[in-house]
Amino acid sequence: MQRNYAALKAELIEHLSPVIIVNNDPQGGEYTLVHNGKTETLHPIPETFELAKSIAHVPLGIFSIIAPYLKGSETSDWVAPLSAFADTLGAARQQLRDADLPGELERSCRHILDSGIRFIEKSIELGYFSIRSFEAFSGSVYDSIRTNMWYASDAQITGVQKIMKRWKKKIGHQQWKDLYVVVISIWTTSVLNQNSIIIRELMDPARVDTHLIDLPAAEIPEDYVFVALDNLARIVQDNVAAEMVFPTDQEVADALKGTEDLLSDTILEQLHGESDRPATTASGGDADANAA
Repeated sequence: MQRNYAALKAELIEHLSPVIIVNNDPQGGEYTLVHNGKTETLHPIPETFELAKSIAHVPLGIFSIIAPYLKGSETSDWVAPLSAFADTLGAARQQLRDADLPGELERSCRHILDSGIRFIEKSIELGYFSIRSFEAFSGSVYDSIRTNMWYASDAQITGVQKIMKRWKKKIGHQQWKDLYVVVISIWTTSVLNQNSIIIRELMDPARVDTHLIDLPAAEIPEDYVFVALDNLARIVQDNVAAEMVFPTDQEVADALKGTEDLLSDTILEQLHGESDRPATTASGGDADANAA
């Protein structure tokens, strides 16, 4: 059975079109269009997104270095990695002027970088830091982080809308209605994913709930396009099979279509003592007669 199911799924993959696959990466997302046997892959998000977001992560970067020592430690093992991170921040600061950023964003980036460097230099000079000193630093850059988040979001929206509108024109309005979008992300960003939120607004409203698929993963697979198409083929295949395999029980059919395990309801009923073993309703002969 499994071999036949896999063969049917592999055949279906070749006919899935149009499909957009999104790989959530540090650049805001790599987008791949699969249409009529051809693929187009690109990064549609302006560079402003990655720059604004990476600098907004400076407090998190510092935290990841000092976290093991926040409860107090006699060791100075944290000095070298923290000093190296300060060098990274300094190099980023020198490049800000050439990045051609909006004035407000450049100022917020500069404030975050300068504050991070000062915190590191002071901590190394004193040979000490604390939860209180770190929170004083991170709190002082919060407004600038919010500014960076706004510009990163604006770049994300602009880039996604632009490529989706171009691909819609390429595909045509009629086929756009049938568009599937698979968004692959790590589990921690799979709910209200930044790309999914924007894409949802651009898909056919009548079908977006079934045709926009968020696919969380422990880590992004190397061949994410194949993984997305393989999962999509299974979803489409199960949707068709469910109605025919369970024509008399819509609830079970819906379980086969969706993310619920087929046994989930039965297991819950048995665990809570709400289910008796079902009676056999027909012998083999009766079933054959009904089928005839």
